[in-house]
Amino acid sequence: MLAIAYAIQQDYQQRLADAERRRTEGTENADAEKENENEVDDDSEDPVEKKKRKRKEEKALLKIKQSKEFKRRKAVQELEEGSDVELDDDALARDMMRKAAPLPGQLDNCEICEKRFTVTPYSKTGPEGGLLCGKCSKELKDDEKREAAAKKKRVSAPKARKRQTESDRLMGDVKPGCKSLVDMCVRKVTNVVNDIEEFGDMPQDILDRLSQILSKQRVLTPRVLDLFLRTDVDRIIVYDCGKLETEDFQRIFGTMPHVENVNLRFAGQMKDGPLLYMAEKCKKIRHLQLGATNLVTDDAWVELFDKLGPQLESLKLSELNDSMRDETVEVLAKQCHNLKRLKLRSCSHMSEASINSLRALKSLEHLTLAVAPETSSSTLVELVSSLGPNLQTLCLENFQDLDDTVLEAIKQHCSKLSKLRITGSCLCHDNVFASLFDNDSPFPPLIYADVSENRDIDSMKPDGSDADAIGFGSLALPALLDHSGARLEHLNLKSDRHISHATLLEYFDGVKQYPALKDIDLSFVSAVDDVVVAGIFKSCPELSKLAVFACFNARGARIPRGIAVVGLPNAGDNILQGDYDGI
Repeated sequence: MLAIAYAIQQDYQQRLADAERRRTEGTENADAEKENENEVDDDSEDPVEKKKRKRKEEKALLKIKQSKEFKRRKAVQELEEGSDVELDDDALARDMMRKAAPLPGQLDNCEICEKRFTVTPYSKTGPEGGLLCGKCSKELKDDEKREAAAKKKRVSAPKARKRQTESDRLMGDVKPGCKSLVDMCVRKVTNVVNDIEEFGDMPQDILDRLSQILSKQRVLTPRVLDLFLRTDVDRIIVYDCGKLETEDFQRIFGTMPHVENVNLRFAGQMKDGPLLYMAEKCKKIRHLQLGATNLVTDDAWVELFDKLGPQLESLKLSELNDSMRDETVEVLAKQCHNLKRLKLRSCSHMSEASINSLRALKSLEHLTLAVAPETSSSTLVELVSSLGPNLQTLCLENFQDLDDTVLEAIKQHCSKLSKLRITGSCLCHDNVFASLFDNDSPFPPLIYADVSENRDIDSMKPDGSDADAIGFGSLALPALLDHSGARLEHLNLKSDRHISHATLLEYFDGVKQYPALKDIDLSFVSAVDDVVVAGIFKSCPELSKLAVFACFNARGARIPRGIAVVGLPNAGDNILQGDYDGI
C-alpha cells in the first residue's frame, strides 16, 4: 500500500511539474523531456523503495511494449517518420504510460464538463478518449440509446421492403419503379381490411386481387368474407377458405343465388349440407372449382352431378381423400356431358376404371389429370385416342407407366394442342419426344410446354447420352424450340438432367430469338451456368421470370432489371442498373 501511495504522489508531482513547465517555457524538446522523465524528484528516496519502484516501472513498460496498441503506434510512427529512422521503444512506452487513463481511486478531470471527480472501475470513456464523470456518462449513454433506436427504425423499413420484394419476385412481379396506383391502393386496403365496412361497387378483377392477397396473408375470416358477398356479381373466388366454417359456405350461396363461377380452395369445412344447398339454390352455376372438400361424401357428389351436371362447362376438383370413387366418376362422365374443361388432381380413390369412364366426355377441350398414377399405358392411349381430336390442352402428370406409345398416340390424334404437359416419366425416350415435334407434327406451335421431370432414374446414366436415352434431353429440346419457339410463352424443363450444356448454349446463344417466351423453369438442370443464363436473357427479349433452383454454376449471372430470377440466393445483388447490351 505504501508503494501505491508513493506512486500516486510521484504521479501527482510529475503532472504539476509538467503543467508549470508548459506555462513558463512552452513545448520542451525530446531530450529535455527524456531527462525529466528519468530524473528522480526526491534525492532522499530510500534505496529499497527506489529499487522496487524501478522494478515495477520496468514491468509496466514491458507490458506496454507487448500490447497491440504499442505495436500499432510504433507502426504509425514508422510510416510518418520513415523506416530509416530508429525509434526509441522506451520513450514511446513511457509516453503511453504517462498518458494512460488514471486508475480507480485516482482523481481526474471530466473530458466534457472538466469537473474534478474520482475515477471508478465503471467510469465511461468519452469521445476523445478521456474519462467522464457520472453525470456526463449518463447523458452520453442516453444519447447512444436514442441513436441506436433511430438507426433501428431507419433499418427496419428497408428490411420490410426487401421481404416484400422477394415475395413479389416469387410471384414474377419485379417491374422497376413504383407500383401502379391500383396495386398500391389494393395493398393499402388489405392492411386495414378489418376497419372496412364494405367494398362498394369495386370491379370484379380488383375483388379477385384482394382475395389473392388476403388469402396469402391468411386473414380471410368470416367477417372479411362478408365484404365479398354481393348479389350483383356472378362469381365468388376465395383462394383460402381455411378459416371459414360450415355455415359460412351456406351463407355464400344464400347471398349469391345468381352466381355462375364458384372457386373455393382449401374448403375443408364444406360438408354435404352446403354442397347440396348450392345445387338447390344456385341454378346458374357453369364453372365449379373446389379444393380439399374432404367432408363431402360420394352420395352428395352424385346428387350434385345429377342436378347441375348437364349445365356445367368447367369442373376442377382436387385433394379429395375420402370421396370421388370410381362409381362417382362414372356418374360424372354420364351427367356432365357438356364439360369443356376438366381438371382432377390428387383424388386418392380414383383408379384406372375412372380413367376409362372419362372417355365418354367427347366435348372436352381441356383435360388435366394427376390421379391414378398406376394407370397402364394402354388405358392412356385409349383415352388420348378418344378425346384427342378436340383437345386444346392435355396435361398428364406423374403416370408411372406412361411410355412411348402414349406420345405416339398424342402425335396421331391431337391436332389442336396449344398446351402440353407430360411430367414424371421414366420410360419415354428422348428420340420419341423429339419425333413429337418434328416436321410431321400435327398440332400447331405450342404456347405452353411442360416436360419437366422426364429423366432416366438409372444413376449410372447421368447424361442420357446413349442412342436410346430415356427422358427429355438433347434431342427433344432442339425439336421443341424449332417447332414452337416463335410462339412459345411458357417452358418448364425442371429436372430434365439429360439436356447437355452444348445444347443449351446452341439454342440460347443470344442470336436465336424466342420473341414470346416469358416464363422458363430450368431448376435442377445441372448444365445451366452463367453463360447459359446470359444467353437466355439475350434470346428471350420478353422474359419476365426464370427459375434456376439448384443451378449452382449460375450464381454469378448478371440479371437485367424487370426479370424475376427465382432460386438464386443473391439475385437481388446481381440486378443490373443499366442496359444489358454488351454483357
